[in-house]
Amino acid sequence: MKRSSLIILILLVVIGGIIYLNQNKTTNDQLLAISGTTMGTSYHIKLAPAAGDKINLPALKKQIILRLNDIDNKMSTYKKKSEISNFNRHLDASWMPISAETMDVISTAQQISQLSNGAFDITIGKLVNLWGFGPTITIDAIPDVNDIQTLQSQVGYHKLELRQTPPALRKSSDAVYLDLSAIAKGYAVDAIAKLLLDNQIDNFLVEIGGEIITHGQKQQQQPWIIGIESPIAGQRSIRKKLHLPDVAMATSGDYRNYFEHENTRYSHTIDPKTGYPIKHQLASVTVIDRSCMRADALATTIMVMGPDKGLKFARQNQLAIFMLVKQGEHFIEKHSKAFEPYLRAEED
Repeated sequence: MKRSSLIILILLVVIGGIIYLNQNKTTNDQLLAISGTTMGTSYHIKLAPAAGDKINLPALKKQIILRLNDIDNKMSTYKKKSEISNFNRHLDASWMPISAETMDVISTAQQISQLSNGAFDITIGKLVNLWGFGPTITIDAIPDVNDIQTLQSQVGYHKLELRQTPPALRKSSDAVYLDLSAIAKGYAVDAIAKLLLDNQIDNFLVEIGGEIITHGQKQQQQPWIIGIESPIAGQRSIRKKLHLPDVAMATSGDYRNYFEHENTRYSHTIDPKTGYPIKHQLASVTVIDRSCMRADALATTIMVMGPDKGLKFARQNQLAIFMLVKQGEHFIEKHSKAFEPYLRAEED
């Protein structure tokens, strides 16, 4: 449902980290880097070891890969044997056991669905697939209006029931097809941050598919500085620089993941209440939260709502958000009061 696009403003340091890995030597002025692929996207981890810290990078990377694979094997719709795929094939109303970890993610998703009155909804996977944004992205024509309306009437977060002990799910409609793509990457970011802290690593940045969390500082007591990308198709430029102290950030936008049909552009973000791609002028929204899982889901939630309803929702719930809204050939900025502390990097 969502593809985020952020640029980390430490490109030269990233390169330095890669050089470190190849040459296997340390200095206190270098960040250490670990990167790879997961969940159909890439991940990048930057470590800023304190003086005297000894980090076994190969062993740490092995832990990270195993952890990410475990999450993907539970929550991916691309993997036929994942827990989510098994539940999506489960065509009766009986309870199906799931892991406590998957339950944690789904419980958070349902809470945000209730908070947003259904603007966020993980049960609409078949609608996402119908529009060509699922595991197999193929679309030759706009879906039939009757197919859209039929599916839209058969799904909804109210049709998914959760049992906490022991963890299990059941659905009241066979059309319910869970898609965790707007929350699972954020959860994975949180999980890797916990893994690093469990390894007594205090200064790091974790990014998976554009979703980010930071902890501690870079070298020389410098804060982590992150860039919000300007939402212009075909270009890569920084719109805003942010201080990100011990928090998570996620961005949702419709300017990179879309398709065009008969001169009309269709966003990959589907509105659960209509069954159609969103049509408003909100180009991107960035959310900052203590949890990357929540930030990830809330970014999609507000993207569905649009600029006016989304900003009102953020203010009502004290959310830190930053919006870029298309106005003619330009973009105007809007943000909630809770976002203002993170804009200090613009003054540097």
